[in-house]
Amino acid sequence: MLERTEERELHPRAARSARSRGRVRPEDPCDLRTCFQHDRDRILHSKAFRRLKHKTQVFLAPAGDHYRTRLTHTLEVSQIARTIARALRLNESLVEAIALGHDLGHTPFGHAGETVLRQLRPGGFHHAVQSLRVVDRLERGGRGLNLTHEVREGILHHSKGRGEILASGASLEAQAVRVADLIAYLNHDVDDALRAGVIGRSEIPAAVTRVLGETHGQRIDTMVRDTVVETMRRDWETIAMGEEVHAAALELREFLYERVYDNPEVHEDFIKAKKILEELYGHFVARPDWFLENLAQPIPGEKVEDLAADFIAGMTDRYALLLYERIFMPQPWRVL
Repeated sequence: MLERTEERELHPRAARSARSRGRVRPEDPCDLRTCFQHDRDRILHSKAFRRLKHKTQVFLAPAGDHYRTRLTHTLEVSQIARTIARALRLNESLVEAIALGHDLGHTPFGHAGETVLRQLRPGGFHHAVQSLRVVDRLERGGRGLNLTHEVREGILHHSKGRGEILASGASLEAQAVRVADLIAYLNHDVDDALRAGVIGRSEIPAAVTRVLGETHGQRIDTMVRDTVVETMRRDWETIAMGEEVHAAALELREFLYERVYDNPEVHEDFIKAKKILEELYGHFVARPDWFLENLAQPIPGEKVEDLAADFIAGMTDRYALLLYERIFMPQPWRVL
């Protein structure tokens, strides 16, 4: 029934659950949900998803209640991506599943944690690859979530850093999440930086304000509308932005890197956080028997360096701080 509805209502270039390339381990289909809806639910109920609520987005363990975390970022990406998908008649369930799973592999302490693991782990580390590893290998005691190929592909290809915003080659749904990720973090990071007093509203580049708007809502609305209109203009060949909005988005991203992400004031505590993760990783690798017996869940065939990286990447900020204190800080003698 749901698959017939997709066939009737979605754009010809949209992904169809009936045409999914399937799962690594074949399963009987659910009679109430499409395969992409099933994937969305598996991600939503995963342990890795719940841990996102205590992982840093930009500001480390802020005292204020209104700063974004990795979880609220994920929800904002999902909302924006679904709006784009609905307007373009793409597969909204696939978009939602990719969006909810795209940051599951992020480390504690934001990109500072990713930098540490990239430097220490043999073979490096990237949060998008780790997100795929979470859903493929780490969840459910090593069995993984057994997601569809389309969701896994979207999770792997969402990341862009300072690279190209727009990218072809993946499904339109995966491309929509990639763009929504950028729209979300550009705008909520500006919002949080203003709240923290790191930047002033008048410091936002004039060209960005002129093209995208003055407020958080105006900027998101402009970027989403432009993405929808430009994608339609190109006959759904790829998810796209108009030249002027694309240029303004790039300028806003560079402004954030210069004034917020690379700001010494913001990163003063991240230097300490890096030291914490470096020492934890070194401790786990140097004492693998203790690490595997007391903390990690051994996975057959996996190297201790990979298990240590998995364990650290899965930590919340506060768990990393508590574990560091437990291992490295002297504890009061408990006998009276």
